[in-house]
Amino acid sequence: MNALRIPLFQVDAFAERTFAGNPAAVCPLESWLDDELLRAVAQENNLSETAFLVGGAGRYELRWFTPVAEVDLCGHATLASGFVVLEYLEPERSEVSFETRSGTLAVRRAGARLALDLPRRIPRPFTLPAGYAEALGARPLETLRAECPLLVLDSEAAVRALRPDMGRLAALEPHGAIVTAPADDPRVDFVSRFFAPALGIPEDPVTGSVHSELAGYWSERLGRTALEARQLSARGGALGCTVEETRVRLVGSVAPYLRGTIEL
Repeated sequence: MNALRIPLFQVDAFAERTFAGNPAAVCPLESWLDDELLRAVAQENNLSETAFLVGGAGRYELRWFTPVAEVDLCGHATLASGFVVLEYLEPERSEVSFETRSGTLAVRRAGARLALDLPRRIPRPFTLPAGYAEALGARPLETLRAECPLLVLDSEAAVRALRPDMGRLAALEPHGAIVTAPADDPRVDFVSRFFAPALGIPEDPVTGSVHSELAGYWSERLGRTALEARQLSARGGALGCTVEETRVRLVGSVAPYLRGTIEL
């Protein structure tokens, strides 16, 4: 019986070097496989996201899986998928588009980096449920929400110091919590961390999708449409953000790490 062979690429997205940013697995497929198999592959990869794509000629369908669930939007794995297409599958192209649960997303070459186009999510004032601040380990100055709670602290030091109770946070929040503050570095506008234990991701290294909320919030607060962001995970990552009325463009680097084949 012939084995099923699936190409596997692992790259670090929003990374200025290997072993930084957010690792994502990217698996190009000839056609869609059973969802249970996709979930099993994502669980075996055990990265924050595994991206599966089907298509060609610059247009692909794209889906993202954490180790425990399929998600509606993932920025870093889309940037990683764009890198795989433009670097390995169709290197003659300068742009690729992906049809996803969140609409059409495009990845374009931007000099030595890549630019990712995402829908802008506008957070609204939000009241934290009882016990949320205690689970987080801090009481935010401001609380908003679009897809995820956006919790504003007073300083970068406060964001760095957070040690959430992951079990309690998972019980209270199915989507994940974004925590943010002004940056200390004058070259950076804002910092953040993202916790999603209910999705099998205690802390995500760099989260492109949450910047579709963060960039708009900080753009309005600072009065600028072009911003520099840094996510303060142990690996760390840098994102350039440009905010439009309905879209957010993220620019970042990608560092390749691994190429191989899954055999099933």
